[in-house]
Amino acid sequence: MSLMKAQPKHFWALVVLLLLGGVVINFMEAAGEAHVPRQPLREFPSEVGGWRQTRPDARFDAATEAVLRADEYVQRDYRTTDGRGVALYIGYYATQRTGATYHSPLNCLPGSGWTLSDAATVRVTPAGGLPAFDANRYVIQNGNDRELLVYWYQGRGRAVANEYWDKVYTVLDSTRRRRSDGAMVRVLVPVPVGRSEQEALETATAFAAQIAPELPRFVPD
Repeated sequence: MSLMKAQPKHFWALVVLLLLGGVVINFMEAAGEAHVPRQPLREFPSEVGGWRQTRPDARFDAATEAVLRADEYVQRDYRTTDGRGVALYIGYYATQRTGATYHSPLNCLPGSGWTLSDAATVRVTPAGGLPAFDANRYVIQNGNDRELLVYWYQGRGRAVANEYWDKVYTVLDSTRRRRSDGAMVRVLVPVPVGRSEQEALETATAFAAQIAPELPRFVPD
């Protein structure tokens, strides 16, 4: 008898929860994405630590940009006075609610003829005492070209290596903070014949450590 009485209570509690959930979802859709002030990526520093931009920003062709669907991106090369060079790409998305989202190198690079190997995560310790974070690390090769790849997902106060956890955080932040903005940050370092992958990795992580404190101005916390 008590079980039969409990069932209607549970039923109506579930109905109330569903109605509240619908109200919240409708409210979030009506409210839209929260606007967060930020600087455009074209203003990203051309000199960071001992690294200096070597040439004008590169642009993708229209077909590639249509696939990326980034609201803004920057792609440029940096070099130190002792000859260490890196290629930086930052692709920023103001919202991921409309289906536009980061394109993982794990999907894009093989389609361009690159093979990926030696998967690992590396620890990046930003300059200025900011918290360290993990980034993805791969060796990529296309014909005779070999490079060391380091990348991570940045945004809303986090730097995340795992793209699945980044998706979880995006859903949570979209609900709690009305924000799904963020970026993918990629650093490439050539590994020519006679140069070790470890040396390239040290170059990539050293550069990542220098740019990390600059990112929140362009990819807001």
